[in-house]
Amino acid sequence: MGRIDVFVAPRPNPALISVMTIVNRVVMLHGVPGFRDLLPFNRLAGLRGVSNVRHIDFPAADRQRLQACCGWGQATFITPNHPEFFTDWMIDKEIVSRVSPLAASWATHGVVNGLGRLMQKFWLANNLIAQIPGNTEAAKAHSVDWALKGHGVLLHPEGAVGWHSNYVGPLLPGAVEMGLEALKHGRETDKEFKAWVAPVVWKLAFTGNVERALARECAYVEKNLKIASAANGSLPERVYRIYSTLLSRDEQACGLAAAAEGASYADRQQDVLAVLGRELAAAIAAEPGLDMAELPRRSRRWLRDGKADADEQKRVRKLTETIQRIQRVGPWAFANQTITQEEIAEHLKRIRNDYCKGTLRDTVNRFVPQPAGPRRAHIRVPEPLGLHAYDGSVDEALAALRSRMQEAVTRIATELEAAGGFISYPNPFYHR
Repeated sequence: MGRIDVFVAPRPNPALISVMTIVNRVVMLHGVPGFRDLLPFNRLAGLRGVSNVRHIDFPAADRQRLQACCGWGQATFITPNHPEFFTDWMIDKEIVSRVSPLAASWATHGVVNGLGRLMQKFWLANNLIAQIPGNTEAAKAHSVDWALKGHGVLLHPEGAVGWHSNYVGPLLPGAVEMGLEALKHGRETDKEFKAWVAPVVWKLAFTGNVERALARECAYVEKNLKIASAANGSLPERVYRIYSTLLSRDEQACGLAAAAEGASYADRQQDVLAVLGRELAAAIAAEPGLDMAELPRRSRRWLRDGKADADEQKRVRKLTETIQRIQRVGPWAFANQTITQEEIAEHLKRIRNDYCKGTLRDTVNRFVPQPAGPRRAHIRVPEPLGLHAYDGSVDEALAALRSRMQEAVTRIATELEAAGGFISYPNPFYHR
């Protein structure tokens, strides 16, 4: 299988897109009624539903709000949050099938181009655009052209999956920049042309108690990572113990002394990141005081320049990956005194993605992670940002979009909590 790391324009096949929409709803999301809850059929992901999303809560008002800014005479960039891998495409496809069936979608180059020419042809026919690190200009130009046709383009402004559905991470500027470019071109022939960035958020909630399934997954992770089992502990305590043990290994690798009794995970994490950050900054000759958000981006540019020898590039790449891996447990993990089963599931998926590697089972899980039980997807559409009526900066636009997305996510969580929709425990990551 050859890897193709150059941009190849999608060639959408409307018939295939329609078929995949049906397959997506039946096999990927909902499963097959009559089989999805019966043993042994419910052990088969295709019958159970690979993403096991039984119900979709997408109010008509939200759907109409999104549909109103899609279509001819306007360019639309749809920007969903990104809490979960694989299910993201399933839900994205469900959303665009209802408002803009021929919308193009951005995806990682590893999916579109990295699985051989046959799979590349399949993804291009499904109108996926390969996001190639360091070489996005052709993809952006194609996206602008496609949006100008009124079909819409979907991309995740948070970038990579974070496995934190209650928190919207910092947004990348691509959608706003492409929207402004599309507005410029559209206004050349139509003074009334409009361009939108339309945020969408979705949150998944289990339909019942999945503690037993989560405990089994936790035991698998403990065994895989050679961490002594704590089967008698609560689920959140076991997850915290896994993360604490992994952080201890990073502390040892950095030459840090064992953490003092009672030290918070957040403080320990910052100590490790400080050591790694100084080492990385020195390796790439970055200016002193560069913050930990910018430093990995600077190191990726340094790696693309390829000026150092192979060993030094390998060291810088490892430092960068280690910093990013440790940062993936963000402040949102320490913010609340309680933690839900959904958040525990996210922690486990993040650990499996970041640490459990080397077996076929782990590889499959990284590409098609299996949920612990049936779920309901709650989809909302915050107020779209009309770039045609906006005169602020790109950074101000991103701040407004992120605020709208976070408010919508928080509202979903608050409503579900009020309705008794979550099973919660004390949060061991929380520290006063």
